[in-house]
Amino acid sequence: MDTYSLLRQIADSWVLLAMFTFFVGVGIWAFLPSQNAARKDASMIPFRNHDQTDTRPVDQKGQSNG
Repeated sequence: MDTYSLLRQIADSWVLLAMFTFFVGVGIWAFLPSQNAARKDASMIPFRNHDQTDTRPVDQKGQSNG
């Protein structure tokens, strides 16, 4: 058996199994109850720099009216 065929066989079976196992493991790890704080923190990323005190309307030039 030449090297290419051997590596191809290994990649088609064991590497595929290892990648699938890794994928399932990461999926399970991400949804563990201990990761709840990390999920909440990640969900608030878009709002971290949002200033909620300035609610005045903004015109088309980006300047506040008020």
